[in-house]
Amino acid sequence: MQEPITKEGYDLLTKEFKFLLEVEKPKAAHEKLVAAALGDRSENADYQAAKEKLRHIDKRLFYLNSVLQKAQIIDPSLSLHERVSFGSSVRLLDINCDEEVVYTICGITEAEPHNNLISVHAPLARAMIGKRANEEFTLFLPSGKKEYEIVEIFYVNIFSLKKNIRSEADFSFH
Repeated sequence: MQEPITKEGYDLLTKEFKFLLEVEKPKAAHEKLVAAALGDRSENADYQAAKEKLRHIDKRLFYLNSVLQKAQIIDPSLSLHERVSFGSSVRLLDINCDEEVVYTICGITEAEPHNNLISVHAPLARAMIGKRANEEFTLFLPSGKKEYEIVEIFYVNIFSLKKNIRSEADFSFH
């Protein structure tokens, strides 16, 4: 199954994959060799730490590879956003409390729910996709029934809304 992602999101995951593969993994492998040369591996904390670090790097590489293979790059700026779709920002009216809130639908690795960037798989996103402005819908949550009206659908670049964009310092395993 393909997973939608923006070009920026894909490029960031690719950058992390390359950094881990070309920088972090060789560095951790070297640390493991140096520690192994010090003697008894069973009681060698440096050796065990380097081995654990390599295991974490390999798990992350496996995950990133899986995500990149499933990725379907979509440029939401090319959509008309007449209906809610990947990359749409949606101004919703919570009918229960008469409050407005804006959510933006993005890929799973781009989501920041606390910043109203929600994954295409989130129940709210799934309920909105395909709907037009002025349509109402009901969402059944464990906390109860929520009723919304779509006030407006528009486009804003997902990465301009993100607060947590990872860098090489974040890719490292310490």
